[in-house]
Amino acid sequence: MPSLSLPKLRPGDKVATVSPSFAAPGKWPHVYELGLKRLREVFQLEPVALPATAKLGASAAERTSDLIAAFEDKTIKAVIASLGGDDQVTYVKDLPPEPFIKNPKPFFGFSDNTHFENFLWLHGVPSYYGGSLFTQFAMQDRMDPYTIEYLKHAFFDSGEFELKPSDTFNEIGLGWDDPANLVKERVYEKNESWYWDGSDVSGGEGTTGGVAQTAVQGITWGGCVESIDELLRHGVAIPSLADFENVVLIAETSEEIPSPDYVFRVFRALGERGILERIKAVIVGRPKAWEFNKQTTPDERRAYREAMREKILSVVRMYNKAAPVIQNFNIGHTDPQIAMPYGKNIKIDASAKKVFAEF
Repeated sequence: MPSLSLPKLRPGDKVATVSPSFAAPGKWPHVYELGLKRLREVFQLEPVALPATAKLGASAAERTSDLIAAFEDKTIKAVIASLGGDDQVTYVKDLPPEPFIKNPKPFFGFSDNTHFENFLWLHGVPSYYGGSLFTQFAMQDRMDPYTIEYLKHAFFDSGEFELKPSDTFNEIGLGWDDPANLVKERVYEKNESWYWDGSDVSGGEGTTGGVAQTAVQGITWGGCVESIDELLRHGVAIPSLADFENVVLIAETSEEIPSPDYVFRVFRALGERGILERIKAVIVGRPKAWEFNKQTTPDERRAYREAMREKILSVVRMYNKAAPVIQNFNIGHTDPQIAMPYGKNIKIDASAKKVFAEF
């Protein structure tokens, strides 16, 4: 699982914009319009809005109707979430599977959209963890070329492509309330590249003393840690233990900037369920360490990222001594961002420190 293939797009194709969580277009229409403009100008795709996309307070039934309509409409070739939110756990588990199984197409989103992508995964439909309309397409001033590269792979290209770290990254935002911010450029800082554990470059034993696994592959599953927590605590269906024997776990944290101790506990829950001992590898996104209500200093941000790396690695190694663990990846709540294939094959060569994903 998943086993269904996704069609590729061509310039001029229609793509649906939906709001499975918070209807951000209803609050910030100027940001929404910029995202639509980028779809047209950067990717030559034609956006189609579904009825509840900009409806603040839309019911679960209305959002369900939009998702089903977007997938059943044969003229729509991909579906893009406007943003995340915090309540998909209340209704996504109750979606009828048939419209999605019978009409597989690329879905883009992350954060709270973990729930919908887990739902698709369970029914054999891959997706892309990333590429929300507001955060990637409507990036202030211009879209990041790194982000564009991987979105183009997801939209238009078939085959396996190497994933690489970005040279720089940004996590200090510009507010959406002021339209003047849309023409301002964010400040980027130097990226520390990836942090590897599990095999040294010579192919020897893992740095934790476990048995080296220099090359592994599996099917990606995971998402936002806070959403994974919700899946676990509410008993929502997730892949079986047999499925996890072939899974590369992807995980990242949200703008809530959760404590490393909280993230440790969520990973420990995965361990106690028998998941961590079975997985092929772990890929962890760069944790967001700044938000408008938590305006941290550079030193505080570095310390937070380091503490998070240490906590995650320690808990993974409690249950799995050998699986490669790669941290500081460009997935999730960070920019630039990889639209990470979700439910597709990924190959990790820990000796060469290279990662390849099927788009």
